[in-house]
Amino acid sequence: SIAVTGEGNSTTTNLQQGLIKVWHNFDGEGTIATRDSFNSSGLTDNGTGDYSITITNDFANPNYAAVTDNESHSGHLCMIYGEGADNGRYAVGAFRFFIVENDGSGVTDSNIVTALLAGDLA
Repeated sequence: SIAVTGEGNSTTTNLQQGLIKVWHNFDGEGTIATRDSFNSSGLTDNGTGDYSITITNDFANPNYAAVTDNESHSGHLCMIYGEGADNGRYAVGAFRFFIVENDGSGVTDSNIVTALLAGDLA
């Protein structure tokens, strides 16, 4: 755990708490393919626009934070949902999310898909 003094020497930030612990960038169309990743041991295509990222060095609990994004020319949104038994929360060991059409008509694949996860590692 490292405390870093901020600009102006008035505040400190815990460097360990402020780091992204998992990230993944992949092609989600057709046969999915990882472009680059960190602390991720796998990627699963669960169906159209439905993806899971397997976490290598796991989180201590399912209370981590996640941000997802995708290339969209027509307003596709990344939606997050839990994969574990605790419905509605993120799973320990894997993170699952899907891309939905902006008009709510269904899910869709995307060429560029990204996810960033932060929290306490086990």
